[in-house]
Amino acid sequence: MSQQQRSVSVIGLGPMGQSMVRAFLKAGVEVTVWNRSQPKVDAMVELGAKRAATVAEALAANEVVVLSLTHYAAMYDVLGQALDQLPGKVIANLSSDSPEKAREGAKWVRSHGAQFISGGVMSAGDNIEHPASYIFYSGPREVFDAHAELLRPLSPQEYLGEDDGLAQVFYQALLTIFHPWLLAFDQATAMIARSGSDIAQFVPFAVRSSEAFPYFMQEFSVANQAGGWADLASLKMMDAGAQHIIDASEEVGVDASISHLAQSYWRKAIAASEQAGKPVSTFEIIRNEQR
Repeated sequence: MSQQQRSVSVIGLGPMGQSMVRAFLKAGVEVTVWNRSQPKVDAMVELGAKRAATVAEALAANEVVVLSLTHYAAMYDVLGQALDQLPGKVIANLSSDSPEKAREGAKWVRSHGAQFISGGVMSAGDNIEHPASYIFYSGPREVFDAHAELLRPLSPQEYLGEDDGLAQVFYQALLTIFHPWLLAFDQATAMIARSGSDIAQFVPFAVRSSEAFPYFMQEFSVANQAGGWADLASLKMMDAGAQHIIDASEEVGVDASISHLAQSYWRKAIAASEQAGKPVSTFEIIRNEQR
């Protein structure tokens, strides 16, 4: 990698953007930063980053520009301030949004003469140095390959393919797992606390139980590739199990909305199975392809 490539601009200095700036600086990469609110810029400048007074200055400073924004709509607003600076640039948008919005954003960036790759940052919060952190990338292979070394300090890289939306497909799919888990953990620990027990005593068992999750994911992934697994007796058992969770939660005044929602899917699958005269899986229900 040439010395000229050892510099980058970062636009957007929320917690994730600031983590990216720190990672670049730690790796010896020269960083120019821009953000709407100046205190965040000041904090990064104190660490060694260069200040861009405008979006145009941030774009002019480097060939590669990393975006860490709330969503893709913000990209149009921000980059729209300096469209004349886009030709010849490489925009790496590491913001979260839907796959289709990423594809539309890629077309928009390219229509203004810049190259584009998208990314989805899988991290422990904003801790991109955590061993479990990595980044999905998608877009033209040649663009990713040309700049992968520069972007490497941010986290290990997983290039998925040419489709501009693919990084967001995988990223949002993993968040689909994480969000209900996070809320379910809140419900579980609330139940423990409202029952007069110690959350700290409970947590080791929760961690121990989670070690079986990879097994279930592997087993059900195979089943779902074949259309999903279902057995009417098992579906009824899950329905009954959900009711027990609901009762245990509501007996101590804990909101069991998540468990009610889970139970609704078991019951939909039971009803569909009885109507079809054969087992219908929750995978089929969620995919909206039940027969």
